[in-house]
Amino acid sequence: MQTLFNIINIPLGWVLEFLAGIFGGNFAASVFVFTLLANLAFIPLTIKSQKSSVQQTRIKPKLDELKKRYGDDKQKYSEAMQQLYQEENVSMSGGCLPMIIRLVVMMSIYWLIMSPLTYLLHIDSATISDAASQLGLAANARSELQIIEAVRNGSLSVPEIANKLNTLNFNFFGIDLTQTPKFSFDIFHDIKPIWAMPIIAFLAQMLTSVLSTMMQKKINPDAPNMMGMMLTMPLISLFIGFSLPGGVTFYWACSSLIGGFIQLAVQQLYGPHKMLSRERLKELNKECDFEETQIKKISQAKLNGENADE
Repeated sequence: MQTLFNIINIPLGWVLEFLAGIFGGNFAASVFVFTLLANLAFIPLTIKSQKSSVQQTRIKPKLDELKKRYGDDKQKYSEAMQQLYQEENVSMSGGCLPMIIRLVVMMSIYWLIMSPLTYLLHIDSATISDAASQLGLAANARSELQIIEAVRNGSLSVPEIANKLNTLNFNFFGIDLTQTPKFSFDIFHDIKPIWAMPIIAFLAQMLTSVLSTMMQKKINPDAPNMMGMMLTMPLISLFIGFSLPGGVTFYWACSSLIGGFIQLAVQQLYGPHKMLSRERLKELNKECDFEETQIKKISQAKLNGENADE
């Protein structure tokens, strides 16, 4: 799996490194712009998935009719369903491949953001492993931001890392993104600025979830209530966010906001009603063109007949 991620992350790391250079080594700014560019690159895949979803919606009444007709005969239903998909020129897995590609790349970007020592500063794995062992951590992507925090606060001495860290700035409005928040119920005494990051990630996911649910209800009033799911994912991110470095939750917040608003825009432009209306308009235009052609043929035939009589 790590090899697969490296195939993607090494070139993406160069892009992130280039952006960091443009923004004077500002990690937060480079991650935000990088996330924006990645989500913009995914727009064609998002549109493809949306179109596939609309096509599934279009043929759903016919699928329901087949289900009623064949009842429990799964084999005949499966054969009829495949035939229907072929007749309607709809792919049974049209929306899956774009989603899989997006998921793999987004997971890869997640590891990229967690691994600035490997992909931005190009520290060799032996040095990272040694630094992690000194802190009593496992040598993995999750430990890299913690290593950076330890080197910067002086609790760990690794000259090779310290020298290269001068090129990066992990400060985000006074919040050190290399820190990992530790939750405490004694909020008034133990609260720290880094607590803002999981909270921001939670609020970003909540905002996009609420807007997406409102959009779905507007498009399809009969859609099931997804309130439970809408709350579950942001709460999970809030819970997990208190065990991950701030740089990771910052990326989650950026990804939720940017990806969420792009998804909303795609749903608005390629919603079921609009796409089905466009398809119906195309069908009507074809019918009109066909009728116009037939009328011209009939008129030409009559004209030829009149000329022959003369």
